[in-house]
Formats: sequence, C-alpha cells, structure tokens
Amino acid sequence: MKQRIKQFLSQDSAGGIILMMVVAIAMVLANSPLSGLYDAFLNTPVQMRIGTLDIDKPMLLWINDGLMALFFMLIGLEVKRELLQGALSSPSKAALPTIAAIGGLLVPAAVFLVFNMGDDIARVGWAIPAATDIAFALGILALLGSRVPVALKVFLLALAIIDDLLVIMIIALFYSDNLSLSALAVSALATAALVGLNRRGERALLPYMLIGVVLWVAVLKSGVHATLAGVILAFTLPLGKDDKGHCPSNHLEHALHPWSTFLILPVFAFANAGVSLSGMGLADVASPLPIGIALGLLLGKPVGIMLFSAVAVALRMASLPEGLRWVHLLGVAFLCGVGFTMAMFVSSLSFEAGLVEADLARMGILIGSAAAAIAGYLMLKRTLPAPAVSS
Repeated sequence: MKQRIKQFLSQDSAGGIILMMVVAIAMVLANSPLSGLYDAFLNTPVQMRIGTLDIDKPMLLWINDGLMALFFMLIGLEVKRELLQGALSSPSKAALPTIAAIGGLLVPAAVFLVFNMGDDIARVGWAIPAATDIAFALGILALLGSRVPVALKVFLLALAIIDDLLVIMIIALFYSDNLSLSALAVSALATAALVGLNRRGERALLPYMLIGVVLWVAVLKSGVHATLAGVILAFTLPLGKDDKGHCPSNHLEHALHPWSTFLILPVFAFANAGVSLSGMGLADVASPLPIGIALGLLLGKPVGIMLFSAVAVALRMASLPEGLRWVHLLGVAFLCGVGFTMAMFVSSLSFEAGLVEADLARMGILIGSAAAAIAGYLMLKRTLPAPAVSS
C-alpha cells in the first residue's frame, strides 16, 4: 500500500487528481447538512497581535492572503528561472508563448465583458477567465504520458508561467485599494533590504525569509494584495550556484513544490470551491456572470491563444516549435482554459464572500474549467501519435 501511494504521488497528474477530489468534497460539504460546519471553518477568526500590530482575519482570508503568498512565491521562482535559464531566456524562445499568453488574457476578458459590461458589480470580475491553472493543465497533459512531445510540455509551461505573471500584474494594478503610504514605505524598505542581500552575495535563506515576513505584513497592510510579497521575495533570491553547487532559489523551489501541490493548493481549493447550490436554479447558472466566465475560459482562451499565435507566426515574429502542429497547440490552448485555482483567486478578490456574485462566479469557473479540460484532453488524445508498442 505504501509503495502504491508513493507511486501515485510521484506522478505528474497526482496534483490535478487531488485537486479534483478536494473540489468534489467541498461541493458535497457546502450542499449537505454539514454546510454549517464548512462555513464555520471558513469564518473561524484567527488573530495575530504583537504590540500595536494586529492582524485579525477569518480563516478564509488567512488561506487566500497567507498560504497563497507561498504559492505566488513558487510562481515567482519558476518565472525567474525560466527568464534567466529556461524556456524564456532568449527572445526567440519567449516570443510565441509570450504573444500567445497576451492573446489568452485579452480575448477571455473581452468575452466576459460582452456579457457583463452593463453590470457595475459583475464587471469587476473581468480578469477571472484570464488566468491558467498550471497544476491542472500540466496534470491533464501528464495523463497522455509519453505521447506528449517535450516541445509541447515546454510551450504549455512557458505560456502558463507568462499567463500567471500577467495576472500578477493585473492584481497589482486593478485589485488594490485604500493604499496606506506608511505601509508602502515599509514594503519599499523591506524590498530594498532584500535587494541589498542579493547584491552582497548572501546565500543563506534565513535572512531572506525573515525580511520576507516583514514584507508580507507590510504589503498586507498597504492595500496591495499580500500575495505579491511572495513574488518580490522570489525575484530577489540568488539564482546562481556557489562554489559548492548550492543555489538558494532552486533549493527553495524544489522544497516548495510538494507543499504547494499536496497542501497549499488543495487547502485553497477546499476553502474556495464549496459553492452552495441552495436556491440556485438553471436561470442563475445561465446568467451573464457565470456564462461570461465559462465561455471566456472555454472559448476565449483558445481563440485568443491561437489567433495571436497565428498572427505572430504569419508576421515572422515567432515560429512554431519544431515537431508540433497547429492542432497540438489548439489542444494546449484549450487546457489553458482550465483556470481553476488562479481564477478562483481572482474571483475572491473581485467579489466578497457571501455575495451571490461570488457563488455565481465560482460556478462559472467550475463549468468552464471542466469543459476546457475535457476538450483539450480529447483533442490531444486524438491528434498526438499513439505510444510505441514494444514487441
């Protein structure tokens, strides 16, 4: 039994499968006699106080502001590595996934606004269908095993990373309010201290982590979303190796991956995916807000990615990865419509918990992400070469 569990956890698809199970559990709890316990857990007050510093939030916001800061730090580490050493380290490598990601952001937002432009409350959620869930997308791709070319995996990873970076910028620009200048000043000083550690060649992680905690608290109090502190910390960590071959950035990235896959994202999914269907009819599901999100993910994502990619290749701004066909990119473009974790996160920033819009938005995310996942998987299953049969 232990061997089977280890084998399952080592698979690339394990994270996606666990997330699907957690989503199902959250939906069952939210629509069962245990819904009161589920809501009570999310609303449990958690307070941290040191002198005049007081952070008093319900459990849901600690998860969304605290745990997700660690997830965003992991994204920042991946982005930095790919920019300096990997699939985005040269203009020729970065061109196609960058342009595709821009299309995959603009078109879904436009689709959403077609349905919700006239609603002042719903319009705030325009960025919800713009995000891609890396864990889910790569997990679904992993279900196809050795049939998937390395170039296709690299393209999906690069596109999803740029997509998340663009969403991080959107959060900083459009989902921050009531800014505190004093807290921003502390954030700037903490950032400067992190940069100073990097410039002087500090390799130990502890000083970065301690200043990172100060940065997170300052950003939390500033009105800018606290998860951005994780990205700033990630970008200041040294990436190069020392004489002993030790790289702080890579070490932290590898250490965070299992925690993110098997704890942070499942806990976030559990806290945010429990949509109560009580009093929700077909008319609600078919209303502009969930339809705009679902169609933004299912249609807007692949249309935007493919359209911008085709224009980039036609204008010779980028080239199709060797060995790949356009139909393969279309399958990946559908997988990018699996917005789940990131879309849920943007939804939590757009609509306060308890609002009917919050439930409708999460319903749209679940429907659109599920449909996009099925479409992408089936398309790639039909078009990728069959696995070689050993004699």
